[in-house]
Amino acid sequence: MIGVAAPAALLHAAPGVGVRLVGVAVVVAVMVSYVLFRDWERFGPLLLRHPALLAADTLIGSLLLVSAGPDTTLAYVGVCTPLLAGLLYSWRGAACFASLQALILFVVHLTLKADRSAPVAEALLLPGLCVVAGALGSTLRGLMLRFGAATEALTAVRARLAAAEAVTAERARLAREMHDSVAKTLYGVALAADGLATTAAAPAPDPARIREQAELVSRSARRAATESRELLMDLRREQPERTTPIEPSKPSKPFWSELADCVRDFACRTTLHVTCACPDPPATLPPLAAAPARALLAVATEALENAHRHADATRVDVRLRVDGTLLRLTIYDDGRGLPPGTTLEQLRARGHFGLLGMVERAAQAGARIRIGRGTHPRGTEVRVELPLRTPES
Repeated sequence: MIGVAAPAALLHAAPGVGVRLVGVAVVVAVMVSYVLFRDWERFGPLLLRHPALLAADTLIGSLLLVSAGPDTTLAYVGVCTPLLAGLLYSWRGAACFASLQALILFVVHLTLKADRSAPVAEALLLPGLCVVAGALGSTLRGLMLRFGAATEALTAVRARLAAAEAVTAERARLAREMHDSVAKTLYGVALAADGLATTAAAPAPDPARIREQAELVSRSARRAATESRELLMDLRREQPERTTPIEPSKPSKPFWSELADCVRDFACRTTLHVTCACPDPPATLPPLAAAPARALLAVATEALENAHRHADATRVDVRLRVDGTLLRLTIYDDGRGLPPGTTLEQLRARGHFGLLGMVERAAQAGARIRIGRGTHPRGTEVRVELPLRTPES
C-alpha cells in the first residue's frame, strides 16, 4: 500500500527538498516494513522493547500522508498502526498510538481540505477507525495471550500424561517379565522343596532321590537368582538415543521350532498328554520377527502352565496354522475351564495376572486373542490371531 501511494506522494510534494524528503520517507517506510515482515522473530522483540521505533515509523508515515493526501492508501496504512500497537503494547499502547494517529489524520484532513466543504463525518471517519483498530488490537492481544497460556498448559498436561503412560507401560512390562520368569521359577522351587520334604519324611528315605531333589531345588534357586539379576540389569541399563531406526531382528530358530521345543519341554515336565500340530511341511509357515515371536511363545507358555496348574486337565492340544492372512495359534485343554463371567478386572483384583499378561503381550504384537471355551463343551481355548505381512504391504 505504501508503494501504491508513493507516486501520489511524489507528485504532490514540493519540488526540490520536498521531493527528496518524500522519496527518502518512501524508501525508509518500505524497507522497514519489509524487514519487519521478513525477520519478525529478530526485530519483533526490539520493537517490543522500544516503542519509540513505532512512533518514528508513525511520523515518517505522516510525512508521506501530508504529501500524498488523506484519500490515498496511506491513510489506511496509518489505521493499521494502532492495531499493531494494541498487539504489542496492550491497551495503553493502543490508546497512545490511536490518539496520535487519529490526531495526525484529523489534522491532515482539515489542512488539505480546508478550502472544501468536507462534512465533519468524513473528517472523523479515519480517526474513528484508528480508535476501533486500537481496541481490536488490544483485544486480540488478550486472546492470544490466553491462547498461549492454554497451549502451554495443554502441553504440560500432555507431557505429564506421556510420562505417566511410560511409567505404567514399564511397570506392566516388568510385571509380565517377573510373572513369566521369576515367579514361575520360584513356584518350581516351592514344588521341588515340597517333594524333597515329602521324600525326606518317608520312613525309608532314598538318599539318591533326596540328592536328586536337592539338586533340583538348587538349580531352580540359581535360575531364579539369574533371572532376578537379569531384571535388575534391565532396570539399570541406560538406553542411548538412536538416530537411525534398527530393523527388528529375526529369531535364531523358526517360530514353529521354538513352539515345538516349548511343548516338548512342557510334556517332559508334566504328566499331561500334549499334542502339537503344525502345517506339513512346517517350512510353509512364514518367518516372524523377534518381537511377535517372543509374544506368541510367552502366550503359549502361559496357557500351558495354566492348564497344568489350575485347570486339572488331562490333555492339551496345540495347533498352529495359516488361515489366509492370519497366523492362528490355538491352545486347548480339557480342564474345568474359566468360571462364567470371569473378567480381567476380577483376576487382577484377586492377584491372578497370567491372563492379563497374555492379553497385553498379544496386544503388543498386534494380535487378537480370545480366551474361553470356543466350540468345545468344556475346557479352555486360547486363540491368538496374528495378521501376516503380505508382499504388497
